[in-house]
Amino acid sequence: MKNRITYLFFIGFLGILISCGTSKSKNHQPDISSYNATRPVVTKFSDSVFISGKNSLLKNKQGLWELYVEGDPLEIGLNTGALSDSLLQRQQQIFFSKIKDLVPSKFEQKILRQFLKWYNRKLYSNVTAEYQTEIYGLSQYTSHDFDNIAPQYQRGLYLHAAHDIGHALQDLALVGCSSFAAWGEKSEDGNLILGRNFDFYVNDAFAENKIIAFIKPEQGFNFMMVTWPGMIGAVSGMNQQGLTVTINASKSEIPLSAKTPISILTREILQHASTIEEAITIAKKRKVFVSESIMVGSAQDNKAILIEVSPKKIDVYDVPNSNQLLCSNHFQSEAFKNDVRNQAQIKDSHSKYRFDRMQELLDENPKMNPKIASEILRNKEGLKDISLGYGNEKALNQLLAHHGIIFKPKEKLVWVSANPFQMGEFVCYNLDSIFGRKSYSAISFEEENLNIAKDPFITSEAFRKYEKFKVENHQFDLYLKKKETISSEFIQRYQSLNPDYWVVYYKAGLYFYQKKEFRAAQTNFEKALTKEITTAPEKAKIEEYLKKLKENYNDSSNRKRFFRRN
Repeated sequence: MKNRITYLFFIGFLGILISCGTSKSKNHQPDISSYNATRPVVTKFSDSVFISGKNSLLKNKQGLWELYVEGDPLEIGLNTGALSDSLLQRQQQIFFSKIKDLVPSKFEQKILRQFLKWYNRKLYSNVTAEYQTEIYGLSQYTSHDFDNIAPQYQRGLYLHAAHDIGHALQDLALVGCSSFAAWGEKSEDGNLILGRNFDFYVNDAFAENKIIAFIKPEQGFNFMMVTWPGMIGAVSGMNQQGLTVTINASKSEIPLSAKTPISILTREILQHASTIEEAITIAKKRKVFVSESIMVGSAQDNKAILIEVSPKKIDVYDVPNSNQLLCSNHFQSEAFKNDVRNQAQIKDSHSKYRFDRMQELLDENPKMNPKIASEILRNKEGLKDISLGYGNEKALNQLLAHHGIIFKPKEKLVWVSANPFQMGEFVCYNLDSIFGRKSYSAISFEEENLNIAKDPFITSEAFRKYEKFKVENHQFDLYLKKKETISSEFIQRYQSLNPDYWVVYYKAGLYFYQKKEFRAAQTNFEKALTKEITTAPEKAKIEEYLKKLKENYNDSSNRKRFFRRN
């Protein structure tokens, strides 16, 4: 990761030296002269209920924030910001603290800020005036604490490209989503049903304040989407026409400048398309800067397809002779499937494994319904139900998802998971009821009788141990970084908390290798290889350690030379 960030710093620095376009982008502001810029007045009824005219924000009993806003782009932005200002400021603090952890050097932070200004120099020209205006309204409620990074509006714009940069910098391991759709004979009632896990992970705090936004724009269709404070792009959503969008990252080259953020493109599709054909038309109009699969489901078409996009081309993956569609983090269409980068993604990553696991689970459940969909999204086991250890990225449920979501487009029903991850209660909403209501009282929009119960796993001893494992796993990393001594009791307890997870043996192997206790290192590396290792490169790394140990340590004639060298 460090080498790649350094590479970007270098590219960005060169760009600053040669680019003459950063000044214009830094000073750009959207034209809001035709809008009413009066700031809304918000009435706070409690710490979890806020009202401004017809607009509202409330926290339901499951801990999800339900936002309802309507109006023109500036009104939507201003009302969203005014209602969620405290959440918005907290979210930016969480995000920028994470960046500080990744890049602790003040000098590198300064270079990063310069890089962002250069890299995003063309961003504003690739975001339509509609969404620029909404971001501007929202940004008026962000904190000034981060003005050293960029002014409020520019910073809001930059953050909408952060999701894409996280995709391009795959080393940051921010994404690994899984999604599926079923219809016709594969669906219990014949109607389209879709499910997806959005595995975008910054840290646990980032996912605390999930927002279910219900938006009634002056132009386009009413829609809902799952988001977080400050984000107007769509990562998972459905409009009142029964059109759904979800996004899955694929392998990307590192582009030289930001274009249209993928979440802004999917927001445009969500707001302005009612059919698959209309969604494809919108996608073809925009230039993106990462590779992404956009799953589009349509009530009118009663099917789903994938729009696969990259900075250089676009293709549509359809399954005319099937009643199901699966998507993880590699491409499937003719234009992309044989690309070298895509083939490497299939070979080296955990994408194909999760794809095959989804296929296996859909084969086991020939008639899909929302309850079965939730069970698939929550599944923690590997192929043939083997134990992967908790937190393994080969699992559909990696115990890090920002949210899980299920759509029934024809019925305008959507289920969104409450915390933790996709294992809290799946809360049901009916878009026709929400957008068709006559009164605007501050009560939850949920259809409580249709909710799906929380996963019993979150009350289990296994989950309690996993929560403790996460703490000790972080502590183990600190020990390794500082080359500190770790007690045998700590190592034994650490491994007992997640015994089927390869990482606990790999890290112990690294520790013993670091301490030149080579027999113990070998034992732990060999134990790691008996578990399901996440990716091919990680497995190869362990095998390389073992090869070095066996060649040099086990050969008595080389032992002294080995000890001197290590």
